[in-house]
Amino acid sequence: MVIAFFDASALIYLIEGNEPFASRVRGQLAELTQAHPDIGAAVSRLSWLECRVGPMKRNDATVLALFDAFFVQPDLVWVELNRDVVELAAAIRVRHGLRTPDALQAASCLQLGSRHLLLTGDPAFQRVEGLRAAVLV
Repeated sequence: MVIAFFDASALIYLIEGNEPFASRVRGQLAELTQAHPDIGAAVSRLSWLECRVGPMKRNDATVLALFDAFFVQPDLVWVELNRDVVELAAAIRVRHGLRTPDALQAASCLQLGSRHLLLTGDPAFQRVEGLRAAVLV
């Protein structure tokens, strides 16, 4: 089974509906679902944090509720920021020059094994060796 790991940018594009990015994310998800009907979804606690910041700053309860509805899906896989993730993130940061949050996201995604696919709006992830990244911009 392929597991689509959502970087915060991909989720923000999808849930907040900012065009043209929302359409691109929906299109990518439709293609992935067609190619892999049993596709799973995964996030890290960092994605959860980053997705909530904007709506909280704007005091936008409606958008916050949309994010909350996504994050409580029973089949959503959570990658916790444990010691292994942090150690790998440090190595990624050193080798590839990613910022700490991006290195944590890459390391989280890599924890899912070889069938992972990182959905992101940031092309910097393409520098990470072994990380399958779909850039949605």
